Amino acid sequence: MTFKYKQHVGGEWVDAASGGTWDVIDPATEETVKSVPFGGREDCHRAIESAAAAFPDWARRTAYDRAAILQRAAARMREAAEDVARTMVLECGKPLAQARGEWSTAADLFEWFAEEGKRAYGRTIPSRVPSKRMTVLRQPLGVVGVVTAWNFPAYNPARAWAAALAAGCTVVARPSEFTPLTAMAMTQVLVEAGLPRGVLNLVNGDPGAMGQEMLEHPACRKISFTGSVRVGKILMDGASRTVTRLSLELGGNAPVIVLPDVDVEQVTAGAVASKFRNTGQVCVSPQRFLVHRRVADAFATDVARRAAALQVGSGLDAAVQVGPLINARQRDRVADLVADAARQGVEVRAGGRSPAHLQRGYFFEPTVLAGLEPSMPVFEEEIFGPVMPIVAFDDLDEAIALANRTQYGLAAYVWTNDLRASVKLSEALQFGMIGINEWAPQATEAPFGGWKQSGIGHESGSEGLAEYLETKLVAIGALP
Repeated sequence: MTFKYKQHVGGEWVDAASGGTWDVIDPATEETVKSVPFGGREDCHRAIESAAAAFPDWARRTAYDRAAILQRAAARMREAAEDVARTMVLECGKPLAQARGEWSTAADLFEWFAEEGKRAYGRTIPSRVPSKRMTVLRQPLGVVGVVTAWNFPAYNPARAWAAALAAGCTVVARPSEFTPLTAMAMTQVLVEAGLPRGVLNLVNGDPGAMGQEMLEHPACRKISFTGSVRVGKILMDGASRTVTRLSLELGGNAPVIVLPDVDVEQVTAGAVASKFRNTGQVCVSPQRFLVHRRVADAFATDVARRAAALQVGSGLDAAVQVGPLINARQRDRVADLVADAARQGVEVRAGGRSPAHLQRGYFFEPTVLAGLEPSMPVFEEEIFGPVMPIVAFDDLDEAIALANRTQYGLAAYVWTNDLRASVKLSEALQFGMIGINEWAPQATEAPFGGWKQSGIGHESGSEGLAEYLETKLVAIGALP
């Protein structure tokens, strides 16, 4: 399949209205992969107008008609997985095996929501009055703006696009300017699967200008955003003026609590694989490792050994397990956090610098830090990089307090063979997803969402479909 790497508005592949372009950079080589259109508010306005015009017909179609198109798209994604996975590696740097897996998950999302859209059930409510009937309907809410992040260029769009389209909404999508190629390829797959003109529109350009247009255009009923807390708060401020509905997935600072009754080597193997997946650039990435003092040193020694053995390099190399960070700014931020911790006496058990043998690219070694204080920035901030900070604790209540001491509340992890401790922790931790002896609690069919400043609303599962449906009460009176 030959892909068109342009904006897609009203069923046409188009350049930016201003003629602007953006160079997509390979973070492993710092070389330009492709130049793509880069527009602004005018492009977003045209896309919303197109989506609004297409909405009545798409909303009227049966869930079965919409599902058939989404099912075909899922099949095409699987057929094209190898080509599109390589493109993803070039724009975001993750290892090829992870890119293949992400495209497979994207296809699963379209397939699952194709079926779940058929279950957008309403209900009948028994009335107190014999002459009255009450029915609750679930109907698509309208045009949805979807703004997604760069760390999962296929998964992030798929979980929002699939749910919105299955519900009967039309979409204006704005992927990250760092990773637009994957979203453009996904758009083409949907178009070739039979998606009608204007149902999905994709624009690439100035995030502030496009976000303002989504907030202020009366036809855009909702914005689904994946990104930073800072931008999420800007959207909330804007939505307060226009009463635009929001779904926000704003990141996390996931604690991992390791109790002394576990097999340390078994836990460290999974911890390293999960922590350094996508170079630590994962919202649900296990980040703050709280390890019982009896096993803390053994845990740190073993994860350091495993982290030091990971191969760093281009994601196109089959032997590589850790790719580059997305850009120089993120690499430098991670380096500064680690350097600050080292200055404060933290022990760097592994890594701690950019690899000497890689002269180009935004690489940073898998890093393990021990002997931290919980007040240090490397413990309190969302690192979003390949750094594993380890803090020892003495009792369960201390671990709970340390885990909950964050503005975030997306995911948390517990490793123990003590059933009573696992129940206590699962109920006490203030996070939207808890993994007990599990590094991947999220699933296509399960709700994904956070507490506190990790966001508003849910994606995936039946809850994800409900985010794109309005609830309507129909009451009929004066019946015989």
